[in-house]
Amino acid sequence: QLVESGGGLVQPGGSLRLSCAVSGFTSADYYAIGWFRQAPGKERERVATITSGGITNYGDRVKGRFAISRDNARRTLTLQMNSLEPGDSAVYYCALIDYRGRDYWGQGTQVTVSS
Repeated sequence: QLVESGGGLVQPGGSLRLSCAVSGFTSADYYAIGWFRQAPGKERERVATITSGGITNYGDRVKGRFAISRDNARRTLTLQMNSLEPGDSAVYYCALIDYRGRDYWGQGTQVTVSS
């Protein structure tokens, strides 16, 4: 089970920190875990991922502004979002893919960047 938290309303240029509580999996159980987002009328977009080995990858639109991290002991995935822009507004999802290629998704958390 993946449960996101930390979304909300923030002004442009502000910061937010999203968290994903992971239960039922350890870092050895999945190939990669990460954050995705989807805005109304747009396709789902990869934001940032981290493999079980710790390799991170970021979408072009968030490079240099967002940072993904993982606490294996607490089974928590975090996304630190800085310099937020209105274009970052979306529902953010935590998801992982296991070694059998099956994917698991959280329910999502809304992020709105607006003045």
